Amino acid sequence: MAKDYAQDLSEMGQPVSLGTVLAAAWGRTVAALGPRCPYRVGDTVIGDDPFSGRREGVVVWQDRRSVGVKTPYGVFFFDHRMVKPLD
Repeated sequence: MAKDYAQDLSEMGQPVSLGTVLAAAWGRTVAALGPRCPYRVGDTVIGDDPFSGRREGVVVWQDRRSVGVKTPYGVFFFDHRMVKPLD
């Protein structure tokens, strides 16, 4: 989520160093280039895991690398690479 303001920490009595600003910018760049989950909350998917089996359901939770799929038997969490869209 994008912020429409930037808090100025120097006015709050906390000095801001160039290293802190560069470290924060580098962290945002690395996170933006990292793996992202292509599924959104509400998508109908099939999760295929060798341990918990094949489960059909709706995505109810989404993180950068994993999804939570709600099935009639509960919510199962899968790596986004083991989930496919329902045909």
